[in-house]
Amino acid sequence: MKILVDAFGGDNAPLEIIKGCVLCSEKYDGVDIALVGNTQKIEQCAKENKIDISSFKIYDAPDVITMDDEAGEIMKSKKNSSMAEGLRLVANGECDAFLSAGNSGALIMGATLIVKRIKGVKRPAFSPVMPTSKGPVLLIDSGANVEVRPEMLQQFGIMGSVYMENVQHIENPRVALANVGTEEHKGGELQHEAFKLLKKSQINFIGNTEARDIPAGVADVIVADGFTGNIIVKMYEGVAKELFKKIKGVFFKNLKTKLAAAIIKKEIYELKEYFDYNQYGAAPVMGVSKPVLKAHGSAKADTLVTAMKSVIDFTETDVIGKIEENIIKLKNKDEGD
Repeated sequence: MKILVDAFGGDNAPLEIIKGCVLCSEKYDGVDIALVGNTQKIEQCAKENKIDISSFKIYDAPDVITMDDEAGEIMKSKKNSSMAEGLRLVANGECDAFLSAGNSGALIMGATLIVKRIKGVKRPAFSPVMPTSKGPVLLIDSGANVEVRPEMLQQFGIMGSVYMENVQHIENPRVALANVGTEEHKGGELQHEAFKLLKKSQINFIGNTEARDIPAGVADVIVADGFTGNIIVKMYEGVAKELFKKIKGVFFKNLKTKLAAAIIKKEIYELKEYFDYNQYGAAPVMGVSKPVLKAHGSAKADTLVTAMKSVIDFTETDVIGKIEENIIKLKNKDEGD
């Protein structure tokens, strides 16, 4: 398996990406890791930091898409960027999968236009895995599609179910629709129509869920339009971050609380790690014809190791092939009704 990594994607590129790739090559046997980006700058960075990258093939790409660039620049002024070139290399089969921590909008647009969608899939979607009290939950979509149609949400539910069953090994995963209430009549026209479609899909659809119930593990897959999903995931991250700041403040308040912290230090670190988004790998761009995954924009070397595990699992379990099978089944069922 050959996995291509965007050396210039993310806030800490290229140094942390290079360091992360070295760690990945040491950890994952049988995985051939390659880098894409400005060759001269990659080699210079590695030399300055005394990192041996002699085992990595480097695909040269002079341009860099920054977090401030418009998504469309990947097809215009930045068509020779590390991200665009990486997507082309995966699209033409030279590499098996692509991992980037770069600009989310550009990645979804590039994946759609360069790699192309799975036949029958209406829109690709970002699909991060998040922690709950009962295990991981997949949120689809988390920002790729601000405006959607009901049939798109139906496909999101199917794709999310396939992923959780094959990658997270959850049998018959529970799929829920993010809404303003649990009753069937809640929400607007989009939610009403999506509810009907999800209900008749061949997945374990359990109905609507409110955002407050997601952390309790009410479902294994949460279906949402990209606007709603992005708010959910950002709020999730923000609340966790502020909560642990407050917990830290409590434990360092006085001598008594410091002694208490020392006693349960191990448990506190375990809890913090459990809610750390870096532990949940990379988010697949679900619905495109080749494995394309997005690592967190602030990814560091150790984060990349977890993200790489997501890439490997996603690729090895042929999630894309299984999604295509299920989309074909859905189409045949709709035509038969």
